[in-house]
Amino acid sequence: MCILAGAGTGKTTTITRRIAWQVASGAFPPEQIVAVTFTDKAAGELRARLHALGVEGVRASTFHSAALALLRHFEGDPGRILPSKAILLRRIGNGLPGAYRYRPAGDLATEIEWAKNRRLTPDTYRDWLGDHEPPIPADLSLRVFREYERRKDAEGLLDFEDLLERTARLLERDDAARAAVHDRWRAFTVDEYQDVNLLQQSLLDLWLGDRDDLCAVGDDYQAIYGFTGASAEWLLALPRRFPDAHVVRLERNYRSTAQVIELANRLVPRLGGSAKTLAPTLPDGPEPVVGPGLSVVEHVRRLLAEGLPLEQMAVLVRTNARTSEFEEAFHDAVIPFQGASLLARDAARQLLKALRGRHGPAAEAVRELAVRQGLLAEVPEKLGEREQTRQADLARLVRLAEELDGEVEDFVELLHERFGASAGRGVHLLTLHRAKGLEWEAVFLPRVEEGELPVRRGDVAEERRLFYVGLTRAKRHLLVTWEGKPSRFLDELGVRAAAPALPKRERPALEQTPAVQALREWRLARARADEVPAYVVFNDRTLAELVARTPRTLAELAAVPGIGPAKLERYGADLLAQLASR
Repeated sequence: MCILAGAGTGKTTTITRRIAWQVASGAFPPEQIVAVTFTDKAAGELRARLHALGVEGVRASTFHSAALALLRHFEGDPGRILPSKAILLRRIGNGLPGAYRYRPAGDLATEIEWAKNRRLTPDTYRDWLGDHEPPIPADLSLRVFREYERRKDAEGLLDFEDLLERTARLLERDDAARAAVHDRWRAFTVDEYQDVNLLQQSLLDLWLGDRDDLCAVGDDYQAIYGFTGASAEWLLALPRRFPDAHVVRLERNYRSTAQVIELANRLVPRLGGSAKTLAPTLPDGPEPVVGPGLSVVEHVRRLLAEGLPLEQMAVLVRTNARTSEFEEAFHDAVIPFQGASLLARDAARQLLKALRGRHGPAAEAVRELAVRQGLLAEVPEKLGEREQTRQADLARLVRLAEELDGEVEDFVELLHERFGASAGRGVHLLTLHRAKGLEWEAVFLPRVEEGELPVRRGDVAEERRLFYVGLTRAKRHLLVTWEGKPSRFLDELGVRAAAPALPKRERPALEQTPAVQALREWRLARARADEVPAYVVFNDRTLAELVARTPRTLAELAAVPGIGPAKLERYGADLLAQLASR
C-alpha cells in the first residue's frame, strides 16, 4: 500500500489505525510487524498511540535502531556508536589548508552522509560526484572523507550510516540470516517515505525479500532532504514496482483554515510528483497577510494583544543565520523568544570561549578573534550552509562589539542578555527544515526573496517544496513578506500584483548616485584592508544616512545612526576626507 499523505491530513492516525487493524484482524501477530520512523520521537509517539488502541508488541523504531538490533542478534556487539561525526571532523578539519581550516564540522559531516547514504566509499566518491558540489573543493572533501573513515576504524567506532551498511552487507552475504529476518519480520510500515535514501531502501529491500507486505507513507511535496541523499522517487516508484499496490491519497486537511490552504494549493501545479490538492475541514479564518517590508514584530504584538499566546507563533527562516536578527528585534521589543540561538552556534561559542580571561576594548578583541577564526572579507557563494551561517554570525559579532564600544566584560554580558533564549517561552524561531512536522496558530515567513528562498545554490524544486512546508505549518494566521528582490515563488502564488497596501518597514533609500558609488568603493577598500565583509564597516542604511546628512565634522559624524565611538575612531578622519572630496 502507498499512502500519499498531504500536510495536516492525519497521517499518524491513519498509520496507527491500520497497524491496529492488522493485529485485530489476525493478519499478522504484533511481534511480526515493524513500523519504521526517522526519529526516536516519532517512534515513541507511534508506540504511545498503539498502546492507547490496546496494541502491544509492535516494533516501532528508526532504521538505525532496527539495524542495530539485527547486528547484535547475528554478530554480537558491533562496537561503539559515534554519536556525532563532529567529534572526529573538528580534529580533521583543523588540518585543512588556509581558510578551509575553519569550516564547520557540520558541513563536512553532511557531505560524508551524502556519500555514505549513496553507498559510496572514499574509493568511489570522486567518480559519482556528477553535478554535486561539496562544501569544500572535491580533492579536500575526499581527503576529509578518507581520513574520517581511517580514524573511525582505528578507534573501533561506527557511525549511523555504518549501522545500516553493515546490516545490509550481512544480509546480502548470509542466506541464513536473511531467511531468519524474513521469518521474524513479515509486515512493514515506513513513515516519511519521501525521505528514504538508497542505503535505507537497500536495507528495506533485504528485509522484504520477495514479499510485498509494505505500507509506505509519505508526501513527495514535503521532500526537503535531498542534500542528505534522500529522494522522493522511492515513494513515487512504488506503484510501478508493485503493480498491485493500492494507492491512497489523504487530502482532507485538519490543521489549517481554508484561506491558508488556498494559498498553499497555488504552488501545487509547480510541485510535480503525484498530484494532491488539500481540502479544508475547519472554519474560515483571516486572509494571509502578504506584502513587502512587513514588520514581523508589529504583527506579533497585534496577535498577542488579541489574546494569542506567543508560544503559538513561529518565525520560520531559510537558514540559521537569519534567526539572530529576529533575536535582536524581539529583545529590543521585549518579546520572549525560543529556539535557534546565536549563542548556541559555532561562531559565538568559540569566540566566547576565546574571550575568557581577555580584558580591554571589546571591538578590538572581537575583531581580532573573528579574523583569527576565519572571517572572510568577501564571502564566496560556494559555501556550505553552516559555513554561511558561521560567516554571518562572525560579522554580526564584530558589528555588535563595535556598536557597544565597551569592554570585553560588557560585550559578553550584552550577548547573554540579548541572545539568551527565554527558557522555553515565547515566539519560536527556527529554520524551515526544523519546522517540518510541526504546526502553530500563527506562522511568519520573512525574507521570501531571491538568494534567500530559493538560496543561490539550492535545488529550486526542493526550495519550492521547502516554501510549501512553511506555508502549511500555519493553522490560522499566516504572514509572508520580503525586503529584497521578491522570490520567484511569489509569482507562482500569484500574490505580488495583488499584495495589499500595508505599511512597509521604513529604511532610507539608497539610490545609485555618484556619491553613493564613491562611498561604496571607499567601504569596499576599507573592508578589504580590515579583512572583514563590507557591511561590517557600514551597512547600506548608514551609507544612506551619510549621503543624506553629509557630515563635515567628527561631531556631526557621531550623530549619524550606525556610527558609534569605535567606528568613529577607526574610520572618522578617513570618512570625512572621503565626504569632503565629493
